[in-house]
Amino acid sequence: MTRTEVSHRIDVDAPADAIYRIVADVTQWPLYFPPTVRAERISGDDTDERIRIWALANGELRVWDSHRVLDPAEYRVRFAQAHPRDLVAEMGGAWTVLPGPDGRSTVVLDHFYRATGDDQEILARITSAVDTNSRSELAHLKQSAEGSVDEQGLLLDFSDSLTVNGSLEAAYDFIYAAGEWPERLPHVVRLTVDEAVAGLQVMEMDTRSPDGSVHTTRSGRVCLPPQRIVYKQTVLPPALRAHSGEWHFEPGADGTVTVTSRHQVILDPDGIAKLPNPPATMAAARQAVQHALGTNSRATMDRLRDFVEAD
Repeated sequence: MTRTEVSHRIDVDAPADAIYRIVADVTQWPLYFPPTVRAERISGDDTDERIRIWALANGELRVWDSHRVLDPAEYRVRFAQAHPRDLVAEMGGAWTVLPGPDGRSTVVLDHFYRATGDDQEILARITSAVDTNSRSELAHLKQSAEGSVDEQGLLLDFSDSLTVNGSLEAAYDFIYAAGEWPERLPHVVRLTVDEAVAGLQVMEMDTRSPDGSVHTTRSGRVCLPPQRIVYKQTVLPPALRAHSGEWHFEPGADGTVTVTSRHQVILDPDGIAKLPNPPATMAAARQAVQHALGTNSRATMDRLRDFVEAD
């Protein structure tokens, strides 16, 4: 079978070690790389690890495990999918950060892959997905490395919790059954869900904010019953550069369940500036975004409580 090899690269105005840290820590990828919904280390250490990634490819949410070998001295991370699935017979490659002059660097993202059966149509689909995701990942890596979101005050990480009387399964099912939300939640105007693979959902939602405006978002959701649902917005409102989060369900010994909604957000200063009535300061923008997201989460939990306790 023919192996295809492709390479993508981008110049970044940031030192190699700062770029390498982003590439090496997969737990932060949902914030920095739009296709990635969830990523975690399932075994290994900082030099040799096995990771699991849930990511969008050609509009579909997929999950795979990869083996990675990390070489911080060379600013290189080699990777290979452990068990390629569906139409992919083999997939691997490497991230390499090349230090340059004046604190600048070049990032090279190499891939090699084979399609099952050497089918040219399948190969074209794989090539399209690799090209689209590689260009997106490199562009967002550049954006993240060139400007520290922490230093600019663009990163928000907050959560809200509510304890309800009822079963863990009922609480989880209320959040899992997102297709019922337009009838159950007043701030959800419209919602569609595509779940081609059980537990992997792609949904599009029109949501009404506290100020009355309606925003359309598109998200990938990884459903891990009965205690966790993780999501990543891939189509965002104009004030946000990134938004990922999770719903967590913790059973109590007294027949209760504590439901927690967590949000991780990176604000978009350019998008905020283009709003009809932009906040006067970044602090005001942070407060407005947290208020809007937190209000909708708390409203969802209030309706969840009514649903579970009436059951």
